[in-house]
Amino acid sequence: MRYARLRDLREDNDLTQTQLAARLQCSQRVYSDYERGKVGIPTEILICLALLYDTSIDYLLDLTDERVPYARKGKK
Repeated sequence: MRYARLRDLREDNDLTQTQLAARLQCSQRVYSDYERGKVGIPTEILICLALLYDTSIDYLLDLTDERVPYARKGKK
């Protein structure tokens, strides 16, 4: 499964794979593998991406088309 939505969000935010990988503390190659669906994306990375893009993990994984994130604990 390819995660084209991850690529689209990254490009919409004018980030390169290298820049995003640095934020996530992984290599560009590993991040590229996430986008191409070659390896599973760890939960911690999904959480970081959801927070960065202000969306839900379901949206990142193309399980919903609703981009608005769920209400988060401690956030009003």
